[in-house]
Amino acid sequence: MEAITIIGGGVAGLALAAGLDPQRFDVTIHEQRPGPPTVESSLAMWPEAQSALALLGILPHIRGVAATFGGMALRDAAGNSWISPEVRGVLGVSRADLLGLLGAAVPRSVRRVATRVEDIPASGPLASGLLVGADGVHSVVRRAFWGGRSEATQSPYLALRGVLADPVAADSGGEYWGRGKLFGITPASGGRTYWYASFRSDLGPSGVDVAEALQQTRGRFAGSAPAIRQVLETATPATSLAQRIWTVPILGSYERPGAVLVGDAAHGMTPNLGRGACEALVDAVTLAELLNSRSVAEALRAYNRKRVLRTQLLRLGSSGMTRLALAERAQPVRDRLLRLATQQSPAGAVGRS
Repeated sequence: MEAITIIGGGVAGLALAAGLDPQRFDVTIHEQRPGPPTVESSLAMWPEAQSALALLGILPHIRGVAATFGGMALRDAAGNSWISPEVRGVLGVSRADLLGLLGAAVPRSVRRVATRVEDIPASGPLASGLLVGADGVHSVVRRAFWGGRSEATQSPYLALRGVLADPVAADSGGEYWGRGKLFGITPASGGRTYWYASFRSDLGPSGVDVAEALQQTRGRFAGSAPAIRQVLETATPATSLAQRIWTVPILGSYERPGAVLVGDAAHGMTPNLGRGACEALVDAVTLAELLNSRSVAEALRAYNRKRVLRTQLLRLGSSGMTRLALAERAQPVRDRLLRLATQQSPAGAVGRS
C-alpha cells in the first residue's frame, strides 16, 4: 500500500481522505482541531461542488440540512436594489454540517491524528510517501516545498461573519456595496440567517478581538440600511468570527516531488465569489479519483492540468470582484455605472450576466 499523509482536516483534507481508495492507500490525516467549529458559519455549494459531494455519496445528506438560495439582490449601502438575479442550484450549508458529513465519510482505516504540524522534517513519517498540503493559506507544506516566495499575502481587509437564529427577511437579503465596505445577508440552514461583512481595518493581522471588530463594524455601517443595523444589533462575539483576509500568491504548479496542494493551500482567494470551499471540494475529489486510477506521478500531472488554470482564474476574478465591491474613490462611478446598466438592460439581463 502507498502512504499518503494529509496535513489539514478541513473541507479539502476530509474530502480527499473520504475519496481515496482504502485498498490501495495507507492514509493518515493530521487535524489541528478535530470536531465541529466553535462558531458557526455558512458555505455556498455551487453545482460543481455538489457533483463532488455526490461522488463522495453525501449529497443527499447535504441537501437534507442545507438552505436553498432564491434571489440574491445586489444593493447600495442604503438598501436600494440595483439588480435581483435569480440564483439557481446553489445550496447554503453549515460548515459544521459539511465537516461532520465529510468526516463520517472517511473510511475507518484512515488514521486521524489530532496535532498541529508546525514544520516538515527531512526524514520520518511526514517525509515518506505523498504529502498533501490541505492546511490553508498559511500552509506549512507550501512553505516547505514551494519556498518563501509562496508565503500568504495579507490584504488590508477584515472579514466578519456569523449565523443568527432568526430567518432573513424576504426583502432584505443580498449584498450591500458601500464606499469601501461590503455587507451580505443570506438564508442559512434551519431557517437561520448568515451574514458577512468586509472593510479596510488595522485590526490583526492575527488574533483579532471579535468584540472590538464588531464594535468597529457597527461604526462603519452606522448609516447603512436598517437590515444591516438590525443584524449587527443581534450579532454577539460568541456567534461571530473576525479574521484578516489573506491570499496565496499565483502558483504555476500545485505539485512538487513528494507533495501536492489542495484547497486554500493552493489557491487561497478573497471570499467575494463564494468559491473557496467549492473549489477545495473539487480539488480533493479530482485528486482522489486520479490517484485511485493512475500512478501517483501521472495522477499529479493530470491534477495540475485540470485544476491550476481554472482555480487561478477564479482567484484573479475574486480579487477583481474585491476591488469592485470595496471601491473607495471609484465608488460613485461604480454606483452610477451599475444604475445605468440596470436601466439600459432588458429585465433580468444584468442579473443573468
